Amino acid sequence: MTTGRRPTTRLGSLLAAAAITGASLLLGLPAHADEPSGGSAAPKEAPKVDLVLDVSGSMRITDLQGKSRISVAQQSLGEVIDALPAETDFGIRTLGANYPGDDKTQGCQDSKQLFPVGKTNKVEAKTAIATLRPTGWTPIGLALRGAAQDLGKGEGTRRVVLITDGEDDCAPPDPCDVARELAAQGIHLVVDTLGLAHDDKTRQQLLCIANATGGTYTDVRSQDQLTNKVKQLIDRSDDTYTVNPVKTAGTDKCESAPVLAPGVYSDREKFSEHRVYKVPVKSGQELRASVSVSLDRAVARDYGVLLQATSATGQELVRGTDADNGRNDVISTGLRWSTSDSKGYVTATPTASASAKPETTVCLVVSNSLAPQPGVQADPGLPLELTVDLASASPAPEGAAMGLGRGWILLLTLTAAGLVFGLLFGWIARWRIAVWREN
Repeated sequence: MTTGRRPTTRLGSLLAAAAITGASLLLGLPAHADEPSGGSAAPKEAPKVDLVLDVSGSMRITDLQGKSRISVAQQSLGEVIDALPAETDFGIRTLGANYPGDDKTQGCQDSKQLFPVGKTNKVEAKTAIATLRPTGWTPIGLALRGAAQDLGKGEGTRRVVLITDGEDDCAPPDPCDVARELAAQGIHLVVDTLGLAHDDKTRQQLLCIANATGGTYTDVRSQDQLTNKVKQLIDRSDDTYTVNPVKTAGTDKCESAPVLAPGVYSDREKFSEHRVYKVPVKSGQELRASVSVSLDRAVARDYGVLLQATSATGQELVRGTDADNGRNDVISTGLRWSTSDSKGYVTATPTASASAKPETTVCLVVSNSLAPQPGVQADPGLPLELTVDLASASPAPEGAAMGLGRGWILLLTLTAAGLVFGLLFGWIARWRIAVWREN
């Protein structure tokens, strides 16, 4: 797109999630916190991030705290590059940065890798960004395909951070279709979008891109907000999993819920919905579970997430909750429970062998009190990530009788010592008074 030919527009971004075990959990095998892992673990893949920056003509517009959109992006990214973790493989791709003419066919091919994904020479990367000047059109779909190629393939999640001020004016390919295409390829690509302009059409396109890949959308209003958000996304790239979460689908009742083994699972939950999953827990095991719900679109303030462990009959065993007022784009909570905590609420599943450990079916219920802001699409549901682990139960505290007995012994001992000390002190005091009177 040429300068002045595109209306002002904008963009946004998420994912994320939390594992409570090591590599064995991520491979879907039982992980026990009190057991050392055997063998040598495979080296962890370096986090990979490709920044896609819109340098089209409309980035000249001055509407962000009195600065042009491109200058805000350049200054922000300079700070981001200075703070890059040494272990992160980082690259930069541009769109609309090189062709200044009016030939749309040619302008819509304008996407280029500015800095290859790898260990970052910070001076070179900052210089490359600082020399960019707003120029052309906005081929977002083309740039997303290019970013996927920049990041390559592997078992780890790759993250694309897209910064733009407008919708794609070069479709086809439509960027939403490209995002769905990349997600369907199973190449572990997450696209977070950040919008520097604020019209509804652009917002919907950027939300669509983020939703299709499990990413987040952010409506950027200031340089500090842009800097902090990009830093957060880069830091989060190091928390992604070596193996992607397994897709599952919770139900509204425990009887029909999917049975989960230890591992990491992804699902989508609608606003104010309950989703249920089942986990078999053997005697002597401790269930550890956590859930993270990603707020990948604008939601009403003051909300919460609840994770419950219940019996098959619906009696609550334990719960974990978290609440927020809109300042975070992920909300998480967790819980721990073992059969020794059941207090008779759960009936063990009968087993054929007396030597076999009895098994309890625990229902994990994920609920939320989220509501969309006016005009925000409710579908698809919000990205949900559930982590399940079964570890050896922690040693039970010593029995109440034993503890109480020791407590009474200590109390009696202290009482006796106090009585003896009091009598002795009183006798000495009376003796001193008597001596004083005689003299």
